[in-house]
This record gives sequence, C-alpha cells and structure tokens, in this order.
Amino acid sequence: MMQRRMASQGAGWRAQECRGRYVLIVFLCFALVGAIPPASAWHRLPSGKADAGALWHPVAVFGTDERGPLPAKFKNLREKMGVLFNLRARTVCTAFCVAKDTIATAGHCIYRTAGERRPRLSNFWFARNYDAVRDYARIAGHGSAQNVASGSMRLNVRPPIDASRDWALVRLSRPVCSKGVLPVRALSSDEVIAAARAGRVFQISYHRDFAPWKLAYSKPCSVGRSFKTADWITIAQDFSEPEALILHTCDTGGASSGSPLLMSTPTGPEVIGINVGTYVQSKVLMQDGRVMKRLRADSVANTGVSAAAFAGQLDLFRQAAILSTRAQLRKLQRLLHRRHLYTGAIDGAYGKLMRAAIEAYEKGEGLPVTGLATHALLKRLSGAAVERARRVRVKL
Repeated sequence: MMQRRMASQGAGWRAQECRGRYVLIVFLCFALVGAIPPASAWHRLPSGKADAGALWHPVAVFGTDERGPLPAKFKNLREKMGVLFNLRARTVCTAFCVAKDTIATAGHCIYRTAGERRPRLSNFWFARNYDAVRDYARIAGHGSAQNVASGSMRLNVRPPIDASRDWALVRLSRPVCSKGVLPVRALSSDEVIAAARAGRVFQISYHRDFAPWKLAYSKPCSVGRSFKTADWITIAQDFSEPEALILHTCDTGGASSGSPLLMSTPTGPEVIGINVGTYVQSKVLMQDGRVMKRLRADSVANTGVSAAAFAGQLDLFRQAAILSTRAQLRKLQRLLHRRHLYTGAIDGAYGKLMRAAIEAYEKGEGLPVTGLATHALLKRLSGAAVERARRVRVKL
C-alpha cells in the first residue's frame, strides 16, 4: 500500500514512521557542479562529481534529449549570459545579464539551502560569454551580501519547498554586461502555459554533461500544472507559493541552475523565469521506523521560478544606491537597533539579522520590501531620528 506522508520535525522534514509500508519522499534537487581544479588553473571551471553535501541532479531529460548547439539566430545571447562559479564551494551555475552591472541566477547558487554551509561571497566569480570572451567580475563590495537581492537566504528543499523564492540578483564589481541584457517579462501562470502550448517557451544554458561550457539550446518544451506522476493538488501542497512556479520539461543538465526560461517574441527572446531545480519523488520502504529499501527516484518536472516573483525587485535593485562602507552600515544598524528591529552586533556587516530588520522596517512603513541597505534608507532613518530628538527637546 502506498502512503504519502510528510511530518514537520523542527527545521526539517522526514517521512512518518510507517510499519511495513511504502512512503513517498518529495524534494527538490539541483544541478550544481562540483570538484575543485588546481590552484594554478583558477580560470578553469569545475567538472566532475558534486559536493557530497549538496542535493545534486546531474541531468533531467524528459523523453528524448533535445538539447543541441545554440542556433545561429540566438548567437548574440552569448554576450548576455555566463557562468557564476565558486571554486572553493565547488559550484557552477548559469547566470544572465539584467543590467550593465547586474546578473540574475538561482538563489541556491549563492546561499545553498537550509542546513548547508553558505559559501563565502568573496569567492564567487561571474564569467560572461564563457564560450569565448570570459569577461570576469566578482560580486561588488568584495562579496558583501548587501549587493545581493534574493527571495530567501534560507531555502527549503523539502515541503514546503521554497522554489518560488529561489532567485537572486547580484551586483558585480564592474559593468561586464555592457554588451547587452536580457529583458524580463512578468507573466501569469496561464500566460506562460499558453505560450508553451504555442511552442514559444525554451531554455538556453550551460551544461557540464553536454558540450562542456558551451551554451546549449533546449528546444521548445511544455509547461503545466499536472504531470503523469503528480497532479496539481499534490504538487501545490508541496510548495510554499505554487502559483509562482513554472513546472517545465525543458531538458537540463549539471550547471543549468540559474539559466533563463525564455519566450520567443517578435523583438527577440524575453526572460519569463529562472530554472532552479528538479522536482523529485522517491519511494522508500519503512518498517518499524527504519528505511528497509530505497527505490528509484522519479523526476516529475523541472522547476522554475516565474519572473513575476522577482521582476518588481529587479526594478528596485537596479535603482538602489547600496551603502559601501562599514561606517555607514554601523550607523544603519544603530538606527534600526533603536527601533528594536535589529538585535545583532553593531559591526558594519550585512547579514540575515540586518536584512530581516530592514524588511521589518519597510513592512511597517508601507514601503516596497527589499531588505537592501541603501543610502535612501539610511537618510530616511536618520531624518526620522533627528525629528524625534527635536520633538523631545520641544516637549522639555
């Protein structure tokens, strides 16, 4: 008898104990690439087996593998895409240009997932057009997290899966994307599905297992809500924000996390989402609370986050003037601390506590929620502090 049961266990999830019965485990796995090359070859990307601690899916092909070389009509996209890699963390993902100094990718490529150790941001590099030019840049501010906007810094890969928050925008140390950017269009789920039915949705990405480090073209694929192995009712229960998902069958491989899901238009391809992982169901036989047998995992669909989930944040991020010095950040921390929003150290470092404090302030003030440490925010809080001090003097 098959039973599908998931039970909360603190920060994680496990299958409920079930005597002599099969239990269905659901999770999201990622196309990360591992293995560190010699220090003398720092400019070469990792290849080989993945980090043993990561949920890694080497390839997710549905039916016939339809990946192929980049068609001539899309050759100009090479100037607008590249790889985001971290040699120390042994990861490589695809990323694409959305502003002269900004790229978009999957959030787990930057922060990994809940329970995993986060890589140092100072160890990341972006290489535009890795096929030929290899124009390198690091994250701005020596890898400071305030130059990264993301849906979450702590992603769940088991229900409730945070795939719809698995996006990141990264400001680079210099404008390596001056050759052009990919336009982003926010569409509803129904609009994306309709475009796929018309044969207009496809993917372009780097894949380690297919022509390594050359862009590959995944032919137009399907997008849906229900699939052979799982219907929408089941799928919606497994994800935290299912309406912001794009469940697709574009063929993916290692290093394709962060690649753009594209829609063809009369003026050229537009980004409608970011490919982030593969939705997987795995059956295990449990007896007396112990796993007795593991069966082959079934890939339900590849998973993307809709551009509707981050398009608004992209506009704000492009315009944001990020604080650049520790002195400025310490001042911001003090101002947030006085409002009982920030509880961390006054150290001039941007982390999850500071991001949460900024988000709490923005929500309370009815502002767009970004979590970004900006000059505008510092000015607003400083002005409010001065005004409060003036009112106190007047009362005295």
